[in-house]
Amino acid sequence: MAYRYATERADHSDLASGAVLRSAPGHPGFPVRLASELFQRAAARAAPAGRPVALWDPCCGSGHLATSVGLLHRDRLSWVLATDADPAALGIAERNLALLTAEGLAERERGLRADAAAFGRPAFTERAEAAARLAARLRAAGGDLPAAARTGDVFSPTPPERPVDVVLTDIPYGGLSHWRHTPAGTADPVAALLRALAAVLPPEAVITVTARTRKVALPEGVAALERVRVGNRAAVLVRAADARP
Repeated sequence: MAYRYATERADHSDLASGAVLRSAPGHPGFPVRLASELFQRAAARAAPAGRPVALWDPCCGSGHLATSVGLLHRDRLSWVLATDADPAALGIAERNLALLTAEGLAERERGLRADAAAFGRPAFTERAEAAARLAARLRAAGGDLPAAARTGDVFSPTPPERPVDVVLTDIPYGGLSHWRHTPAGTADPVAALLRALAAVLPPEAVITVTARTRKVALPEGVAALERVRVGNRAAVLVRAADARP
């Protein structure tokens, strides 16, 4: 894939899972540059005039994807929603989404500096400095970003309390993560996911689904706005109106 927006190979180590952003077992982090590229492609289609958009990750896991996009693109976002069926992962996601505020980042920096003093490990000091850099970035891009995390079933989603413009999610795969459950008789989870999400989204919203596969399959009759493949990951962008039953 030729990058259209995230064209520079920037250093995103401050956003690495397990550094400032917390990680959760079984919920791997997502490549930050690819997340930035996919978000910008979807946002350009969902809001061509460039207005701030609302973002939803309905398979959020640890919340790494939603939080890193929020910190990278505060100026393009009005709200972030993260939902997941796994209560344990959602607890981590809530703590990560708190990093979209000055208070949350300051608290994280203090905790990391306390750990550095208690354990004498330079790595904790480096992470604290990364938290300070992220706080400066957030402040320069507009300050605190409203965000919410809650339990949600992607196959039977509750309509978001605010209109969502962009869905960006990395679906479970392989041995690292898995579907907590799928509806009885569901042969294609991706098709069920798209249909369910499209039913609670504005018609012009853009759904972006990624997976570790050669190609993300779409239901019969649903056309892709774009397809992307990078390494062992594939992604597809679909207009919500096109994915409705």
